[in-house]
Amino acid sequence: MKDSNTNYLNNSLIHKDRRLANADSEWVRSFDCTHMRPLIICRGPIRKEAIDVFEEMGIEHYGILLSEKDSITYQNALAPELRKLTKPNNIHRVPDYTGADKEERAQRIKQIINIAHSNGYNSIFAGYGFMSEDAEMVESMEQAGLNFIGPCSFTQKSAGMKDQAKRTALETGVSVTPGVNNATSLALFSKYGKDGLEKCAADNNLTVDFGACKDEEEQALALLAASYDAGIDIINAADIGAALQVEAKRMLAEKPNNRFRLKAIAGGGGKGQRILQSANSYEGATLEEKVEKAAANVPSLVLECLIELKTNGVGDNKNVLIEMNIDTTRHQEIQVVGNGEWCMTMGGRDCSLQMHEQKLLEVSVTEEELKDAIAVAEAAGKTAEAEQLKKDLVILEKMEHEGAVFGEAVKLDSVGTFECIVDGESHYFMEMNTRIQVEHRVTELCYKLKFTNPDNSEEFFIAESLVEVMVLIAAHSTKLPKPERILRSKASVEARMNATNQALQPHAGGVIENWSNPIDGEIRDDQGISLHNPDTDVFMKYHLAGAYDSNIALLLTVGEDRTNTYDAMAEVLRVTELRGKDLATNLEFHYGLVNWFLGNNINARPTTRFIVPYLTAVGLLKQEANNLDVNYAYKQVGNKVLATCSSNEEKSALQTVLARKQLLLTRPVEKLLAEPHMLAGWLSVNQPAYSMDSGKLVWNQNPVRILAETYHFLNMDYCESKAAAEMIWDHDNDLLQQAIAFYDTLEEKLGTNDYSQIVELLAGSAPAGIDADQWAAAQSAHVGYQAGSEILSLLAYIGYRTNFFDLKVNEDLSIDIPDRLTEEALQKAMAKVLVPPPVAKSDEILAPTGGMFYSCEAPGMPAFVEEGSHFNAGEPLYIIEVMKMFNKVTAPFSGTIDKILVDLDGTIIKKGQPIFKITPDEVVEVETDEEIQARRRAETDVFLSQLTLNA
Repeated sequence: MKDSNTNYLNNSLIHKDRRLANADSEWVRSFDCTHMRPLIICRGPIRKEAIDVFEEMGIEHYGILLSEKDSITYQNALAPELRKLTKPNNIHRVPDYTGADKEERAQRIKQIINIAHSNGYNSIFAGYGFMSEDAEMVESMEQAGLNFIGPCSFTQKSAGMKDQAKRTALETGVSVTPGVNNATSLALFSKYGKDGLEKCAADNNLTVDFGACKDEEEQALALLAASYDAGIDIINAADIGAALQVEAKRMLAEKPNNRFRLKAIAGGGGKGQRILQSANSYEGATLEEKVEKAAANVPSLVLECLIELKTNGVGDNKNVLIEMNIDTTRHQEIQVVGNGEWCMTMGGRDCSLQMHEQKLLEVSVTEEELKDAIAVAEAAGKTAEAEQLKKDLVILEKMEHEGAVFGEAVKLDSVGTFECIVDGESHYFMEMNTRIQVEHRVTELCYKLKFTNPDNSEEFFIAESLVEVMVLIAAHSTKLPKPERILRSKASVEARMNATNQALQPHAGGVIENWSNPIDGEIRDDQGISLHNPDTDVFMKYHLAGAYDSNIALLLTVGEDRTNTYDAMAEVLRVTELRGKDLATNLEFHYGLVNWFLGNNINARPTTRFIVPYLTAVGLLKQEANNLDVNYAYKQVGNKVLATCSSNEEKSALQTVLARKQLLLTRPVEKLLAEPHMLAGWLSVNQPAYSMDSGKLVWNQNPVRILAETYHFLNMDYCESKAAAEMIWDHDNDLLQQAIAFYDTLEEKLGTNDYSQIVELLAGSAPAGIDADQWAAAQSAHVGYQAGSEILSLLAYIGYRTNFFDLKVNEDLSIDIPDRLTEEALQKAMAKVLVPPPVAKSDEILAPTGGMFYSCEAPGMPAFVEEGSHFNAGEPLYIIEVMKMFNKVTAPFSGTIDKILVDLDGTIIKKGQPIFKITPDEVVEVETDEEIQARRRAETDVFLSQLTLNA
């Protein structure tokens, strides 16, 4: 049966024949990789991608490792890649991928090695999971004779651990973020004294060659390394927390307006990181008092970082960094590739659009696109924009140079990412990710690598996939010549489609029941979710289990500049249809965000603090939308229009027209009011269409054309195969097309498409070349076609009413974020507007989302609350682990715990499930239906007072 899903299965941008064994050149054939027999020990989109690339390279013997959660714990969460795998003996299972603690991790490593040896695998592919940066695991694989497809253990130790990476960066002249990277050493000195290290070693039976160390710091590191090898703790999390608390007090006092970031050295992807708020964010009579309050949080934050990474066990390296959090920075990273001898870069990626350290939208940064953008800005006379783009080009060149230098210093022998923060004209190295990144396709869609025979330039081969490059380096190492990077596309962008609600909070447990096929130009990386049933060619449902991170898929597009790349992404998001049970994704968020940039300035340079204020602005749109009554507004608009009629006959005819058009006009308005992210995008791209003049909203473009474009924007174009609820109705479409045809003809006859000019002409007598009767008919048709279209003004009104347009791009490409959007109280309030909490009885507290329940901070620690405990608003009640993130759930109000309804830690709970029976301190007043209607009509009347009739 022919598969309808060809854009998913055979996209030429990511699929090709990679079999070098078939080449004519003996030199090219020498780089064949079919002898590689990899075991894939990761999940997510990278697992499906690796399977595809291995097959395209001619690698036939490969296997995948499943956890029990992939195949047993969660129904319908069975690894979807299995739909295409036909060799059941190549599918292996372990309880989970990493184990809960150091002992379990060691057991898991042994299991994986045994599985590999027992089943004929000679190599390991770990993708971008945590195991991919586990130096201990990589070293164990190497010692077992397995080829790790990724950076070797030397590189992992030199660059993968954040503390060692910073030391290496400083030694090689790379600029680093100011902070402290030796908390474990400081804790050791504090506990034993600098002169007590030898006694500590002796007391714990540790062998350390202190004489070989050049200074006290090296002695401390050597002692700590010996303790890790022995699997004992000579310092614990509390010791490290206390040492960092001392350092934090000093840093907070020096920079009282700055926030600081705590980072566990093995963390990544936002996990194992916490923000320490600035001293001046606390109340206090003196700076010292404020510093004490801020620093008091350090020990618990350290513990949270370690618990989240499961590195709080005995013998774990518990080092946590503290560094200045530069809030106005952009997050950029450089793709680095090396074989242990040579090292090169492949351009950059801007990952600034993120929330809670989780990247959302990533865009390529290439010298080719920047140079073109500079030329366009200069030609348009945009001097400030051109100057900023030039600065970005200089920064890119510096980061690429430092990335290559650092890669050589750590002997990078695979792919890695040199991560930086950009602050004005400066940049600072943050860390190197010694693995392939989730967003690696952003780079490989812009550049490919050409490997040429040093002795014969006619002999070469090209690698377009970074996974392919990883396999080539693992298989052939230093035999590979340094490649030349060749441009594929000047720009690319990736949207991470996640299982999150409208406030971007994880939403686990949903089931995808249908997902439209990818369109031309869309690259969809998922875990195989979009693989159809091979017999029936239909979509197979998939459960988004809470045990995994929230990512569902990576959506990518390419282009010759950033504008058409974003245009292509907007089109992908516009037509994507995703349906299911209890399903929430960030699809609408991405659609609104991409259109915000298209409507404001595609070259805008957002910082990492942009998303939360943007979400707050969207929440304000939703709050205002909730206060408006569309049907009441349309009725009042109609009354205003009818009041202009000069006769009963005219009035009767117009009443018929208004009734006929009501749903044509109100359906898209109501959909936009219900979808605030879509409304944000619509307002952004339609800014030229309307304006405020002396307190009145005026249309600069024809509302009829805007209406047609709005149906298209909402993916509600007429299509016979669509359900009626999902498109413009056929009779409404006929009427709308008649109106468009009328204005096409009118504009041609008048020789202008300037709507303001057309309206002015229609208010007067017939122009030359048009007789009076024709002109009168045109005037009448115009009145009819425009009648009721004033309701569209409701959308623009919300934008002005909430000051949505104050969030804007400046001439120098920085983004002006109004202060009010940064207020924490407003941010939290608008998150609740976007996602109202479950409706609870007055004596209950319900789970805001599904996940895993924990009553305390860590095993062995006291519970946050007990039966009989009094709690205040904002205090933590419990922790819910959802999609690999630990979230403290705080009390929405004050009260007393009467009964705890969840008995055991680790219990899986559902959204809306009662967690506690409580007695609130105050009874909440509930608004009646009558009060709601009165409030909405009063706010709608304010809108009507600013209305200007369109005809």
